[in-house]
Amino acid sequence: MPDNHEDYAMFFEHTGPYALPADYTPRRPEHFCVRRIVLAKGARTTQERRNYIAKIIALYPEAEIIEKPDTPHNRIAPNHKNLASRLRLGKQTLVFGEHKSAVRFSNEASNICPNYWHFSPYGFCFYGCTYCYLSGTRTFVFSPAVKVFVNLSEILKEIDRQAYKQGNVCAFYLGKLQDGLALDPLCGTSRVLAPFFAAHPFARMTLLTKSTDVDNLLNLDHQGHTILSWSVNPPEIHDRFERDVPHPYQRIQAMQRCAKAGYPVRAVLMPIIPIEGWEEIYGRFLRELLLSVPLQRLTMGGICTYPDAKRLMEESIGEDNLISQSIHSTTMRQADHRARFSKELRIKLYSALLDAAREVRPDLDVALCLEEEEVLNKVGLSASQGRCNCPF
Repeated sequence: MPDNHEDYAMFFEHTGPYALPADYTPRRPEHFCVRRIVLAKGARTTQERRNYIAKIIALYPEAEIIEKPDTPHNRIAPNHKNLASRLRLGKQTLVFGEHKSAVRFSNEASNICPNYWHFSPYGFCFYGCTYCYLSGTRTFVFSPAVKVFVNLSEILKEIDRQAYKQGNVCAFYLGKLQDGLALDPLCGTSRVLAPFFAAHPFARMTLLTKSTDVDNLLNLDHQGHTILSWSVNPPEIHDRFERDVPHPYQRIQAMQRCAKAGYPVRAVLMPIIPIEGWEEIYGRFLRELLLSVPLQRLTMGGICTYPDAKRLMEESIGEDNLISQSIHSTTMRQADHRARFSKELRIKLYSALLDAAREVRPDLDVALCLEEEEVLNKVGLSASQGRCNCPF
């Protein structure tokens, strides 16, 4: 091991190259309809970037190509004032650019989140979950476009720098501001990321997704340094609230394939939604999941949404939808500005599903996501604090 970071950087550069995947043949991801492609600032400043983008553009001959070489990616905005129209256009827009602050430390307030490093080789998501909190964040309210950041080598160098600064094993989370795998058929990014983390002495990757396209991952030498996690819900929730998203049983099959390839696999049961018969529906699905997949960890969570995201959901499925009816008015005034179900309802949901999980896997690590300490304690999971999905 080199003695200082300068020597280490030189050492690590020789384990690469960690650049855009030059030999990768892109594929169109399922559910992603691209109507326009925007080449934002930094997209075509090197031959490597131009070659990479050209192969992806060739997959969409029907798309309008818009050159914006002086406009940063976060200033690309649909020309509509209506939030729902902006979102609809944004999910059909693919932006190429560079992200100079793609590696960040999360700093959640008023909940028991342990906080963590996260990074963005791409941003936003083209899936159509009506409960999506991401669509209501300030960044994506203004610029709701699907983004690919072509300064991948800079992003990985910053991960290297921050990981070495920590001096011990730490996780870097891919899934806070995007689906971690949905764009991988198009971009091939996993073919660079998994080897990067496999070779690194400190940095580990935790990836959260709803995607089922795991072909790029299966033959990589990952060394167990990449944790793959799937956001799941029962089919009854998928059918009502998750539009243009792979079916839960297809996700389970993808989890099985990755577990067979040696990846540590986790699941996030979130958002738990109390539809009629929820206890039996969720209990049955949990048993199927735990009997089918050798999960390393299960994290549960409820609705944690923002005012704009709630408004978008209500424009899509009506103000009298079950989620809005279940949100407690006082939670909108919390320090993290997230709307949640009442504490009593959350405790009831978590307790029932924890019992169902323990019946099948008494040894399983179970934790809660973005919750309050009081809820954690009343459910009996206080010992799990810090052992949720994002940390290694």
